[in-house]
Amino acid sequence: MSIRSRWLMISVGLGILLNPLNSSMISVAIPRLQNVFQLDFTVVSWIIFSFYIASAIAQPIMGKASDLFGRRRIFLSGLVVSFVASLLAPLSPNFGWLIVFRIVQSVGTSMMVAVGMAIVRIHITEKQATALSMLSIFLSGAAAIGPFIGGVIIHWWGWPAIFLVNIPFVVTSFLLAWKHIPKDDPSKTSVARNMSFRKWIELIDAYGVLLFTVGLVALLVGLLSAKSSGQISFNNVIVVLIGFVGLGAFVRHELKAKAPFIPLRTFAKYPAMTWINVQFMIVNLLFYSLFFGLPSYLQIVRHISEFHTGMLMLSLGLCSLIASPIAGRWIDKSGPGPALLMSGMLMTFGSMWIVTLDQTSPVISVCLALAAFGISNGLNSVAMQAALFRSSPKEMIGVASGIFNTSRYLGTILSSLLISIVMGNNFSFGGFRILGMILTLIALSLVFMNWRHKETGQLHES
Repeated sequence: MSIRSRWLMISVGLGILLNPLNSSMISVAIPRLQNVFQLDFTVVSWIIFSFYIASAIAQPIMGKASDLFGRRRIFLSGLVVSFVASLLAPLSPNFGWLIVFRIVQSVGTSMMVAVGMAIVRIHITEKQATALSMLSIFLSGAAAIGPFIGGVIIHWWGWPAIFLVNIPFVVTSFLLAWKHIPKDDPSKTSVARNMSFRKWIELIDAYGVLLFTVGLVALLVGLLSAKSSGQISFNNVIVVLIGFVGLGAFVRHELKAKAPFIPLRTFAKYPAMTWINVQFMIVNLLFYSLFFGLPSYLQIVRHISEFHTGMLMLSLGLCSLIASPIAGRWIDKSGPGPALLMSGMLMTFGSMWIVTLDQTSPVISVCLALAAFGISNGLNSVAMQAALFRSSPKEMIGVASGIFNTSRYLGTILSSLLISIVMGNNFSFGGFRILGMILTLIALSLVFMNWRHKETGQLHES
């Protein structure tokens, strides 16, 4: 790989790591934000919801936009948006404004993730597989060490610092990207200037995006409000109904749309690929329930500082990073089936182990649950991707990858919803134990489904 290619890799890598870094650092900040803004646990959970909903919507839209306006332009614009959001978020006068800047930050970082891989594929021709694997390290590594970085920063400088820490990454990435990412071909981006507003609306499926957003947000607000108040009011019922109607209208619209936001017809046409996405959503539900739930248990129930919480959470990330390359070699020999079965068993063990934890459990006991989920995540990160490629037709791999990422975000949103419903206004030890029981049942179901598919010879075959 040439020197120029290496600098291109670094400039893109520093940009795309901002999305997983900011989505994971916040896990350690929840108790601090709850105290600072005097909010109950359900309300403060929107700092997680907002980021993932915005990412799920922004990434496919920005991927389409890059084809029209140029990938370099979208990447650099994403850095500018991220810079502004990171600078203004610490100045938020209240939690509502913090959510707004969090959404803006999610959109900015999603712009870079949406086009980063494409920039590398187009402009790095030698050792392309190595280059793409390096980008994966930026993504997975940032997610893995995010809680540790967040814990250290919050401990010494407070919650605003988890936004300000982005600025050095943004500035460095922008300077390198400006110099090393080749300019977009004007002939390919000139189409956007001549495109009508109606055509642009159809291309990004704006109506589908609107229905999806309104339906999902209304459903979440209705469910969480009912749980937070402890009673189901007429207003709660109306909001939940609006959510279901919105999502129903979204499904109806997507089945007719020429360029759907989420191509639902694909699920019916390729059942094996559908199963992969359902499984991936469940896997992320399990993983992120622990990822967001355990830091709150450590800080609120065990009264452990953000610094030491970050240190403990590092065991999750390290186990995941160590397991990934080992999983790659195993899956090359045996296929994704055995690795996914083992992953489900580890998640079941980790979930059952959570139930055994109490207010005085030794640190090594907590690390055992983290290690089980970390190794499981390392296996899943490779095995699920391999299973997707096996179950998806070659001509649909781009669409399949987009659906795959949407499944990831839906899983993370469901994990936050599960934690919020179980905990209600206050995070408690009893609620954490109930969460462990629920995760155990879900993980056992996943193991059973994987074993059944393996036994019938249908696992991940199209």
